Amino acid sequence: MSKIVTFGEIMLRLKSPGHERLFQSPVLEATFGGGEANVAVGISHLGLEACYVSIIPEGAVGDACIAELRKHGIDTSKVVRKGRRLGAYFLETGANQRPSRVIYDRAHSGISEIAPGDVDWAAVFSDASWFHISGITPAISSTAADASLEAVRIAKEKNLTVSCDLNYRKKLWKYGKSAPEVIVKILDFVDIAIGNEEDCQKSLGIETDIDVEAGALSVERYEVLTKTVLERFPSLQKIAITMRESISADHNNWQTVLNSGKEFLVSKKYEIHDIVDRVGSGDTFAAGLIYGLNELPTDREALEFAAAAGCLMHTIPGDLPLISSDEVKDLAGGRGSGRVQR
Repeated sequence: MSKIVTFGEIMLRLKSPGHERLFQSPVLEATFGGGEANVAVGISHLGLEACYVSIIPEGAVGDACIAELRKHGIDTSKVVRKGRRLGAYFLETGANQRPSRVIYDRAHSGISEIAPGDVDWAAVFSDASWFHISGITPAISSTAADASLEAVRIAKEKNLTVSCDLNYRKKLWKYGKSAPEVIVKILDFVDIAIGNEEDCQKSLGIETDIDVEAGALSVERYEVLTKTVLERFPSLQKIAITMRESISADHNNWQTVLNSGKEFLVSKKYEIHDIVDRVGSGDTFAAGLIYGLNELPTDREALEFAAAAGCLMHTIPGDLPLISSDEVKDLAGGRGSGRVQR
């Protein structure tokens, strides 16, 4: 099949070692990551052709970032090399009752100063069949929001399937517009929405009585929520939601649902102990769903594949989903004992 294109900001990820507090020791682990880049890497590792579009500055840091993407088989030929700096974020991994903590350092990053017309979307989409974006990019700045809307509009004009991970980030919406003001316009051009209950509340302005702090989550309430989203946004064909029960920072229950308007599907539930790193698990679910909807015969198989992919990501340090389709299919098929493979 033709390329799957993703668009967004990739950042320098600076993490304290293990479960240390930030600057507890004078060491930070430096890697790269960011929502849509993570999706592109996941898609590539699962066996499909991925193209990543972003604004990445010239210089040694930008060069290292491009090299990391290329190492994972990503087409970076449509990346625009301009801007003053690459955004960064600091990560402190929680443990037990102490939550993980993210601190952004994204002001004046290259993509925050993007403008409509900086990317030749007609050329980007000339050999593509699918376009993926998230609610993170339009939260960065008003010009990034304009560029995001431009991208989804042209993608639909070119008859691409468009997916959007709603990804609400409270710390980013600082330029005078609320998330619903912007995301609702983007959804007019979206076929597949992805998110969680908070994304639907904060990005779309939809009320729900789901309380993620109340223990076990009610599948029935997620059916109501997804039905409401599909009714509110008739351009959507499907919506997939991740359900995370957080017992502690190290112990989560993970399950997913998908509503196509014709059927409401629920994946198996995974009980995940001793979480290595949960950052990027939602992006890995998105990559798995895109793979499944393109390569597997039914929505149910696509959902189970995506749920298993997201589960596996909790076992891998870093943002990038370094998993294969065979590994995901093994877990989705019930082979999750963790026995050594020889």
